[in-house]
Amino acid sequence: MIENEDSEKPSDDLDLDDARPVPEGKAWLASDRDYTYDELLTRVFDIIREKNPDMVAGEKKKFVMRPPQVLKVGTRKSSFANFSDICRLLHRQPKHVLAFLLAELGTSGSVDGNNQLIIKGKYNQKQIENVLRRYIKEYVTCHTCRSPDTLLQKDTRIFFLQCESCGSRCSVTSIKSGFQAVTGKRAAIRAKTA
Repeated sequence: MIENEDSEKPSDDLDLDDARPVPEGKAWLASDRDYTYDELLTRVFDIIREKNPDMVAGEKKKFVMRPPQVLKVGTRKSSFANFSDICRLLHRQPKHVLAFLLAELGTSGSVDGNNQLIIKGKYNQKQIENVLRRYIKEYVTCHTCRSPDTLLQKDTRIFFLQCESCGSRCSVTSIKSGFQAVTGKRAAIRAKTA
């Protein structure tokens, strides 16, 4: 008995009733073939543009900050004139930025009536700018996507950085006060501690 080989052979033809329409430009959805590098590259870039509409010409917006205006006040103090403006640009509380600056510089200071930060010691613009860069890296830019669109939230005793762009949330280190020099009369300080 010889059976008809053609009758039992499974059909390779596609059933047209089950086939879904393929959107234009997305040939990979209904195919099993190998794709060219260019097709895969355009697919990846289409997905990136779809998920990140804020990207312009394939690059993310750069975070640009005005330089700090640092002036000398007398012989032993420095003034950070645009302190409140920079805090507003960073979307951070001046109290938090002040605590970081004073801890990193290892000095004391306060905000005066004109919203200028008066710092004890001689500091130039470059020194303040370097400390601000460290603050931005740690407490402003997202650790995942490097976006400056973040919120600093405090849960119990820990600060969390919540990204508005990618949605990630991570804890940030608390501000530790740096070395504080003893500047008063040493005998009076020793008498208090003894």
